[in-house]
Amino acid sequence: MTQATLAIFSIILAELVRDLYHLAGHYWKPLQSLHNLHHKAYRRDLTMTSLEMYCRAQLYNDVPEALVMAGITGLVALISQQYALVVGVLYSFGFLITALARSQQLLLQTDLTHKPGDLIEIPSQWTVNRTYHWRHHFDQGNAYFCGHFTFVDKALGTALSLKGKVVAVTGASGSMGRSLIAELTKQGARVVALTSSPDVTIPGTVETLTWRLGAESELSDRLRTVDILIINHGINVHGDRTPEAIQKSFEVNAISAWKLAESFLETVQKSEHRAIKELWINTSEAEVSPAFSPLYELSKRAIGDLITLRRLDAPCVIRKLILGPFKSNLNPIGVMSPNWVAWAIVALAKRDFRDIIVTINPITYIAFPIKEFFKSLYFRLFTR
Repeated sequence: MTQATLAIFSIILAELVRDLYHLAGHYWKPLQSLHNLHHKAYRRDLTMTSLEMYCRAQLYNDVPEALVMAGITGLVALISQQYALVVGVLYSFGFLITALARSQQLLLQTDLTHKPGDLIEIPSQWTVNRTYHWRHHFDQGNAYFCGHFTFVDKALGTALSLKGKVVAVTGASGSMGRSLIAELTKQGARVVALTSSPDVTIPGTVETLTWRLGAESELSDRLRTVDILIINHGINVHGDRTPEAIQKSFEVNAISAWKLAESFLETVQKSEHRAIKELWINTSEAEVSPAFSPLYELSKRAIGDLITLRRLDAPCVIRKLILGPFKSNLNPIGVMSPNWVAWAIVALAKRDFRDIIVTINPITYIAFPIKEFFKSLYFRLFTR
């Protein structure tokens, strides 16, 4: 068991070395020109720009990378005198042999993450697939560095780049909307503020669009050019249980959110949209915890379950924002600062959390993942 664990560790070590070498290729000048050959070798559909460029990239980027992997894993095995660590050396030599073969045109079959053709999957979360790595080449070169495991990107906050992304935020006039807009702007995103309040002024140079409840389809054309849609609007009728309050709660918190979500998901039409577009939706920790507002809980759980169902076939990444009580007009006794919550949301998104939980309630961090797993499993078993 110990030897097997050491063997697995040696492979992970080899991948960490590869990721750090890759990182150095972007920030250390002696390696930058060599690594640039790798980026120049591929077109947007991951076909080769030319066979000559591809072979040069293999010889001057991939071969040295594999040599460093083999050298460091070999040194660790030698110093520790743990022979199971030799597995990492053999693993690295596998990359070295194939890179040498490709550089000499003896092997023209490229590796899986550079396989040409349309992207058919959404970016994977814990390991690197074609869609994940495509973003490194054609979304943001200074992010998405990992080669197989995504640990380094998660640690560095480079598993999602917001720089240059067009991000639309509903509920833009509320406390959380304003805080999200400010934080996203700091990250270099181009923010579009969506508000149902026509007389509201959003600070900064932010495009502001007014929309009406029930007229979500009117935003369809604008959503086509949006990379990330954050559905953040909501209403809390507190203890009111009148028919009007019931209708309003579900209309705003569930039906409107669902319509906007579907309008946005319909814009995922091109291959690259699977890599770049994302839907973030604020469903609240009311999905699993009491909010002392029954209609708020019921409506938020409804949209939460619908999004869990939709995730099974989603054409792009969908993130849930599971937020605890922050101070706002809807919740004046909230204990968390909306600015801090917005910072935490963005920080966790950049580390590729698909369920972003920000709350002071420790139970939510346990209860929500359990609920989401079993609800998703139930939907997967009994729907098609």
